[in-house]
Amino acid sequence: MAGAWRCTLAVVVLVCVWSYTEAVGGAVSRPRPQRRPPKKPKVEPIDVAQPASNVDIQRMTGTWYLLITASKCSFLINHGTKVEPTVMTLTFSSESDQKLSVSTKTRHNHQCWEILQVYDLTSAPARLTLKGARPELNTEIVIGDTDHSSYAILYYQKRGKITMKLYSRSVDSLSEPILSKFEQLAEKQGLGLAYLFPFPTYSHCGDVDQDHVINCVPTC
Repeated sequence: MAGAWRCTLAVVVLVCVWSYTEAVGGAVSRPRPQRRPPKKPKVEPIDVAQPASNVDIQRMTGTWYLLITASKCSFLINHGTKVEPTVMTLTFSSESDQKLSVSTKTRHNHQCWEILQVYDLTSAPARLTLKGARPELNTEIVIGDTDHSSYAILYYQKRGKITMKLYSRSVDSLSEPILSKFEQLAEKQGLGLAYLFPFPTYSHCGDVDQDHVINCVPTC
């Protein structure tokens, strides 16, 4: 049972067309294949997201409090009123300066849990990757907007599904323009007000005992 809860918690914390034409005299011509229209390149939801141009990964390290999640995730749709305070801490990995160690702390059934992950840096400063067990299970991450000191808007895409998160450096409410910006960017992803889920800004978890740490390094 504990293993099942761990998995659930980790997942929560991401034709050929032929036609016949009539010939002169009413005869039916031989079938001719129609030209296929050129395929439009597939546009992933995360490609709509404009990466922030001013991202400094070094300045992104530290503590971030989750304020709002925009998502069509079934868990949030069914349990969005029961979400728990969540805090993320980013640090450079001791193994490589091309990896960020990620600690996410939240509460489940009145118990604090910590989930450990690693984000791989890419050649683009505002793009990162959370690797899955197979490449198709990777989560692509884009830092859409941030001032490094007060807020950050992150996009997460896995298997073509997008989730957006608004983080703050403190538990104080962000300014109205920042909240409006998040709502507008979410709307562009088809995530209207019905898919915005605010998170509590109080009673965040502190230290977590080892029995309640979920280690997703390298993957879960």
